[in-house]
Amino acid sequence: MGFQYYIPTRILFGSGQLERLSRKKLPGCKALIVISSGKSTRANGYLDRVEEQLAKAGVESVVFDKISPNPMKSVVMEGAQVARQEGCDFVIGLGGGSSIDSAKAIAVMAANDGDLWDYVYGGTGGGNRMPNKPLPIVAITTTAGTGTEADAWSVVTNEETEEKIGFGNDNTFPVLSIVDPDLMMSVPPKFTAYQGFDALFHSTEGYLSTRASLMSDMYALKAVEMVGRNLAKAVSDGSDKDAREKVAFGNTLGGFVMSVGTTTSEHSIEHAMSAYHSNLPHGAGLIMISLAYYRFFAKQEVCRDRMIDLAKAMGVENADDPMDFVDALEQLQKDCGVADLKMSDYGITPDEFEQIAKNARETMGAQFKCDRVPLTEADCIEILRQSYR
Repeated sequence: MGFQYYIPTRILFGSGQLERLSRKKLPGCKALIVISSGKSTRANGYLDRVEEQLAKAGVESVVFDKISPNPMKSVVMEGAQVARQEGCDFVIGLGGGSSIDSAKAIAVMAANDGDLWDYVYGGTGGGNRMPNKPLPIVAITTTAGTGTEADAWSVVTNEETEEKIGFGNDNTFPVLSIVDPDLMMSVPPKFTAYQGFDALFHSTEGYLSTRASLMSDMYALKAVEMVGRNLAKAVSDGSDKDAREKVAFGNTLGGFVMSVGTTTSEHSIEHAMSAYHSNLPHGAGLIMISLAYYRFFAKQEVCRDRMIDLAKAMGVENADDPMDFVDALEQLQKDCGVADLKMSDYGITPDEFEQIAKNARETMGAQFKCDRVPLTEADCIEILRQSYR
């Protein structure tokens, strides 16, 4: 029953919540707005609406629009330099997980000297304590995938060392997060699916983790229910407001799971995959390995009751076997049109599997310690081999 609970973020959840931004007490007078290098944030009017809200609140803003789907350290460092030069006193992440994660990392480096990797734990990271608190962070999410609006974690790729690592501390929680499903209605079907499965796996991993507690279980099972039973609807009809809202709620609950618990080695393996292949969407990579990954644990018996719980949360009322969860997961992938994703389409080849397995353990080995059964390097390679197309 032991757990630690610390989630200091004020979250505004629900349709129309973006319009409340100007009425909230903001943490500064000039914001750096961090968005992706794509067109959607501007084309859908989200940037204009945020700038309008800030202007109503008497807050100046500067836009930094160079974030890629797998955020790079060099771009984070560039964003931090812009924040310093422009005299920004807080950072807004507007967009998906990559923009918000980047905003957190930029906030760290806008207030601290050196290199981001000086403060990262794992791999070649220096693991140093940050001398100064990061700038305050505001998260405005336009996707339902990472739960980063409700946790302290930021995932960044060091392109020099080919390492993709999550890091954070008590000071990298957003001070304010807006989760407005109205901003998610325009997400295309395949990205709705990729992001939704990422949200799902945060909670399935959290529920199976050795760090699970009654507190994380409460969030995880409801998150799996919300995402597992509504994602296919949101993929099929992006204008289904009820489905969008429920998936968004499940995603935010997944952020709570990661704040009071942790993910497992599934995320470590995928981070290694996309560290080498930055064109691979994180959620797509997780989907690719998920069936082989969960089959491995279904056969071990140590997760038996918990995997049955997950199957029931996804809607399999008469579940009585761990494989019922794997079957439900496979059916959801078919229903969302992502059952046939291929590693080869993203340039991944079988001769990389050993390297990926080693990278996963060297950069995010802590997640392996949360598996209920030790996952060896050979096991990782076999999961990748079984998942390969």
